[in-house]
Amino acid sequence: MTTEIIETQENGVATLTLNRPEARNALTPEIFAALASALPRLAIDPQVRCVVLTGAGQAFCSGGDVKRFAKAAAEGAPVDFEYRTNDLRMRMEASRLLHEMAKPTLAIIPGPAAGAGLSLALACDLRIASSNAKLAPAFANIALSGDFGISYFLTQIVGAGRAREMLFTAPVLSADESLNLGLVNRVVSEADLPAAGKAFAAELAALPTVAVGYMKKNLVVAQRGSLSETLDSEAIHMVRTFGTDDHKAAAAAFVEKRKPVFSGH
Repeated sequence: MTTEIIETQENGVATLTLNRPEARNALTPEIFAALASALPRLAIDPQVRCVVLTGAGQAFCSGGDVKRFAKAAAEGAPVDFEYRTNDLRMRMEASRLLHEMAKPTLAIIPGPAAGAGLSLALACDLRIASSNAKLAPAFANIALSGDFGISYFLTQIVGAGRAREMLFTAPVLSADESLNLGLVNRVVSEADLPAAGKAFAAELAALPTVAVGYMKKNLVVAQRGSLSETLDSEAIHMVRTFGTDDHKAAAAAFVEKRKPVFSGH
């Protein structure tokens, strides 16, 4: 058990808080291990209808721990390429789970999100940021190529040409610039972020969870596959959602001209 991630659950919302505020929540092996343990469990927990990722203090996540990188480089220890590659690939499952789990995921960004920290934020379905947040694809600044899906997410969100420019030149983007680019969905004041983030998460947790999960599957197919594959996915999942309790409740509410209340089943 590590104190470097704090996990809480309330009203269907599971929140994972990166908890190294003194280091702007830079990532460590302990954080990676905690994410690897928590995310698969939360993905299948029927009591969880939304997963939030955020950071303690005034930052979301500054990315990898560059001090550790510098120490390893100075020591010049031999690198087991296959082990390091496989180990990193397993750590990066956190991004895939945030992106693909069958329930909505939300990044609440109180401050800087850089490098792999930005990757993890972009892996979430939606993002709400403080007006003083800074987003930075900072890998080029330390001569690294990028990980945790940054290449994929930037290309999907801003397009291939802009993604290349951002990765090569490593700009530091304001919250408003990030909003204009589609990197975040909402921007609020620093004072309003805790309440606004909680309300956003509650909004997501109140959605028809099964349908949202199938929407995410359809969107993943649409990002990677053909129109025919997307239509196949939509047909399968549409028929499945016709049988859910949430669809039946929503159809009845429509007829009765009232707002539906979803159970997530």
